[in-house]
Amino acid sequence: MDLGISGKKAIICASSRGLGKACAESLASEGVEIFINGIQKENLTKTEKEFRDKGFEVTAILGAMEDASTREALLNACPEPDILINNSGGPPPGNFFDWSEDDFLSAIKSNFTQSALLMQAVIPGMIERKFGRIVNITSAMVKNPHLIMGLSTSARSALHGLSKALSKDVAEYVTINSLLPERIDTDRQTRIINFQAELAGITYEEARQNVEEGLAAKRMGTVEEFSGICTFLCSKQAAFVNGQSITVDGGTAPGLL
Repeated sequence: MDLGISGKKAIICASSRGLGKACAESLASEGVEIFINGIQKENLTKTEKEFRDKGFEVTAILGAMEDASTREALLNACPEPDILINNSGGPPPGNFFDWSEDDFLSAIKSNFTQSALLMQAVIPGMIERKFGRIVNITSAMVKNPHLIMGLSTSARSALHGLSKALSKDVAEYVTINSLLPERIDTDRQTRIINFQAELAGITYEEARQNVEEGLAAKRMGTVEEFSGICTFLCSKQAAFVNGQSITVDGGTAPGLL
């Protein structure tokens, strides 16, 4: 299937590893010029080289997306993006009664504000060029909250609310959708399972087995299974899919929607 996005340009936030990297690679494989980002120079340089070795058109911007200077650098490198993938490292799990005001504000800045400001910056140009695709990578915790992930849930839910409202106003030329991963096999999942193992006083292997036994598919998802959906949402074929929050969890969530 020709997705109709070859030659387009995409900004992919937090894309030196994990889900962001997988989405960047999937888009680049479709002929999209990619602009990637990361906070660790070694990881970012390694990923950029890996992509160049595959023949991808790639530009790497170092820095935290929470910083206005990083967002400005990305937009200077790619002033007319056709695609924006909003992604960010989620706040750590923890105890609600231990979180401070700074913890909540930091979560909002990382998982809401930076994405809102990027959408504000790129949507007018997308409308002018009559094509735009925005995908927010958030978390299944938005639909199925667990208090241990309360910082992530609360901040990301704000982004969902704004994106849904905004999607209606820009729908003629721009789509805004959100992908909600649950237990996709990444470094973040390793950190979460390690945290769960420490709480339960068991090994990482035991904690991972417990997690996988609790999943409908009896395994964690792969980054490729996730990134393929992201890339399709950026396609010409997905022009009538807008304002949606799509859970990618192998069927684990108990809810109807």
